[in-house]
Amino acid sequence: MNRLSGVGVIDKSATLLAALAAGPADLAEVQARTAMPRATAHRLLVALEVHGLVRRDAGGRFCLGLDLVRLGQAAAAAFPLAEVARPLLERLRDATGESAQLYVPEGGQRRCVASLPSPHALRWTVAEGSLLTMDRGSAGKVLSGRSDLADSVEEREPGVASVSAAVRVGDRLVGAVGISGPVERLSRSPRRRFGSIVAATAAAISAELAARIWAPGQPSVQ
Repeated sequence: MNRLSGVGVIDKSATLLAALAAGPADLAEVQARTAMPRATAHRLLVALEVHGLVRRDAGGRFCLGLDLVRLGQAAAAAFPLAEVARPLLERLRDATGESAQLYVPEGGQRRCVASLPSPHALRWTVAEGSLLTMDRGSAGKVLSGRSDLADSVEEREPGVASVSAAVRVGDRLVGAVGISGPVERLSRSPRRRFGSIVAATAAAISAELAARIWAPGQPSVQ
């Protein structure tokens, strides 16, 4: 875990949860993933278990707790961007035949908050909730301010291409919408092939989000 708040117990707890996101683990495996002292890891895991953020499977291994599902649903419900974007992402996916994603910036990285898989058997998908770097991929270029419309070819994975566009509310960059898939279908110039429809989708999401934010009685983007 690269981000530190300066509050040790919080940083260590977050590190443990991130380690368990890779799969169930016994205490020795947790230590190997986190380089945390055994006593510290055990104490915090037990405390997180009390709060439902960690649980144990039938074999006694530590796992992510089911209360995280409730918290995740509450977070999604409080943030309207994914809700606003999903119908437009569906249209983008159906029009292009490729997987469509929406990312938001988070702590110097990017979080996938909506992901719709391509109907093709050969496809590239990103799991909702995935946290990715900004240094590779078209969405990373957009969210790091390098361009409002960007593409990438085999930057993150061999054989995969993507094109993304900026979602804005006024002057504020709030997300990046894009499609990704095999180079054979997107070509080695995905921006030239699909840039206009991706940009139009991003503009439509921006307009819909702005309308909701500034409509009477609607919540603002946090």
